[in-house]
Amino acid sequence: MSLLHLVTGASLVVQIVMGMLLLASLASWSFIFQKSRMLKRAYRDSTAFEDRFWSGGNLRDLYNELQQSGRPLAAMERIFEAGFKEYMHSKVKSSPDRIVDAAHRVMRVTLSREIDSLETHLNFLATVGSTSPYVGLFGTVWGIMNSFRSLSNVQQATLSMVAPGIAEALVATAMGLFAAIPAVVAYNRFSAQVERLANRYENFMEEFSTLIQRQVSAKDDQ
Repeated sequence: MSLLHLVTGASLVVQIVMGMLLLASLASWSFIFQKSRMLKRAYRDSTAFEDRFWSGGNLRDLYNELQQSGRPLAAMERIFEAGFKEYMHSKVKSSPDRIVDAAHRVMRVTLSREIDSLETHLNFLATVGSTSPYVGLFGTVWGIMNSFRSLSNVQQATLSMVAPGIAEALVATAMGLFAAIPAVVAYNRFSAQVERLANRYENFMEEFSTLIQRQVSAKDDQ
């Protein structure tokens, strides 16, 4: 009655269900580790860039530094780069209102892309968390049906005849819960973190837009 014996002794359909749940669980854990590292790095990079942005340095120097860094930019850096690039391009030939609107629109598009990147694999975790228990339950029901079907040709049924088949079937439910619980917990945690990061990017974008508007208005008054 070891776990390995229960798995190998199960019917083909139940074994297929167990295999699917095992693969789903392994994929979920892989995405959980990847997403955890990604979000930690996003928080760290955002904090570092905000410190540099609000340090009082020249924004053009910061933009040039990002352009010449030769490394992949963080999300907030890409938002700043897109907005400042559009500001530099539009200020020569556009009115102050259009300059601000153009920079804000470009940053909004970049923000949307960054949020989509942060939400990668979250739908998979949600799907695994919501469907794995039902898949495991299907394997359990199928296994129990086979156990009782095998008793149809027996004159006297005993608990020792039914127990192994039921135990094999219940392993599928256990595997379904094993796959679902971490996926649900990770999905809820990552969704909250992504939402906080999105709000942080949104606030930065609005503050940067206000700063651009002030600079444009100051030059227009001169």
